[in-house]
Amino acid sequence: MIEVKNLVKRYGKYEAVRDISFKVDTGEVIGFLGPNGAGKSTTMNIITGYISATSGEVSIDGFDILKNPKEAKKRIGYLPEIPPLYTDMTVTEYLEFAADLKGVKKSAVKPMLDDIMEKIKITHVSGKVIKNLSKGYRQRVGLAQALVGYPEVLILDEPTVGLDPKQIIEIRDVIRDLSKDHTIILSSHILSEVSAVCNRVIIINKGRLVAVDTPERLSESLSQNRFRIRVKGDREKIIDAFKADSSFACVEEGDSAEQGTVDLVVEGAEGADPREAAFNNAVKNGFVVLLIKSEKMSLEEVFLQVTENETLPNENIADSAEYKADFTGEEENGATDKKDSEGEGR
Repeated sequence: MIEVKNLVKRYGKYEAVRDISFKVDTGEVIGFLGPNGAGKSTTMNIITGYISATSGEVSIDGFDILKNPKEAKKRIGYLPEIPPLYTDMTVTEYLEFAADLKGVKKSAVKPMLDDIMEKIKITHVSGKVIKNLSKGYRQRVGLAQALVGYPEVLILDEPTVGLDPKQIIEIRDVIRDLSKDHTIILSSHILSEVSAVCNRVIIINKGRLVAVDTPERLSESLSQNRFRIRVKGDREKIIDAFKADSSFACVEEGDSAEQGTVDLVVEGAEGADPREAAFNNAVKNGFVVLLIKSEKMSLEEVFLQVTENETLPNENIADSAEYKADFTGEEENGATDKKDSEGEGR
């Protein structure tokens, strides 16, 4: 459904997006992750045709976003981080306006909007002026706008930003329901939300792709050398003995589940099996090992593992005078260059 090939976006000499390629199959829900400034919003803006790429290709259902923008964009519903609402309109007026912009046949508008408002659960506020709605309901109206025209693809940039926990759960449930009929790319900093609704995750850092897989497989691949060890004995002696053991690259104290024991989360040093090292350490120091089990990483831990301490060429270019002259906007807010004016905006 979505294919991104060798995508590059430069602002002067600064590369905001560096040769990214990935595919999203029909019906998938993809979590699109990365630290602030990683290039997420720029990539999403290019996929939607809002800005142009310096090089590379994006196709939606086989239609190139630049060569055949009308057909490609007809298949996309986009919810930016800040929903594009006209707050002096009522909900119905705004959605009718969106339907007109998207070229929906007049005879199809009312049944379509009734269906969308029912799905997003905003029917009861349809006559209210948008500026009088809570942030959660404004977010729902923005999501309803993205659904106008029944696009096959939904691209949602931080759909729960600024919402309270109850509103986050409600929007998450809506997105989960929408995933039955739509291919979705979801960008979010709330990684528990991504784990709950996404089939796969794509992680970018400093403009480059650093991981693509299911949350479960990423966790398994990065957790192969990570174990929870439960040791019986004197707490201080156990911690000192394990931290002094060069067979472990990392030793962290976990929550102990039994009185008189210490739980440690350990990672083996290069070439060392942490299970064998834990047993040898216990025998040497007279401890008793009660438990050894694989410790799976959470998506948050996976995210930190693949994005921290990564160095890329020319990463200090953002501090140069030449960079500041070429690129004065904030990349994550969708800054554009001369090329962007040549592309067809949304």
